[in-house]
Amino acid sequence: MNAENIRKAEAKDLSRIAEILVFAKRVKYRPIFNNDDYSFNELQVVKLVEDYGKPKILDNIWVYDDGIVKGMIHIEGKEIVELYVDYFFWSQGIGAKLIEFAKETHDARFLWVLEKNVDAIKFYEAHGFAANGKRQLEEGTPEYIVMLERVL
Repeated sequence: MNAENIRKAEAKDLSRIAEILVFAKRVKYRPIFNNDDYSFNELQVVKLVEDYGKPKILDNIWVYDDGIVKGMIHIEGKEIVELYVDYFFWSQGIGAKLIEFAKETHDARFLWVLEKNVDAIKFYEAHGFAANGKRQLEEGTPEYIVMLERVL
């Protein structure tokens, strides 16, 4: 595995991580949730910097950095909690490198994804994950998330 350009996130990365999260979540989730109050009032860079700056979270984040932080992955135990790539760098293999890093260095085995986020599901399936039949409501929303497990 070539983990080149992937490193542990540091406090100096927080604003960049937050920018990536805000933009990607607005692009992918706004059409699913149709909640502009969340997308533009609650989902803010400053708030995410505060939330992600907590050691419990920051200690579990790795970034793809080739001079610019272009993506991030949040791993807890064997779960991929989040994987986001800056919209402007999509389709450049960054997400693939991050997920392979998680599989090879953390033995990542499962993740949850929004059922309506078909692009993400296709991406994860292409990297060896498959739906295992577990499905639950995403807390505080009418939308479902599904669990994908790594096919070993």
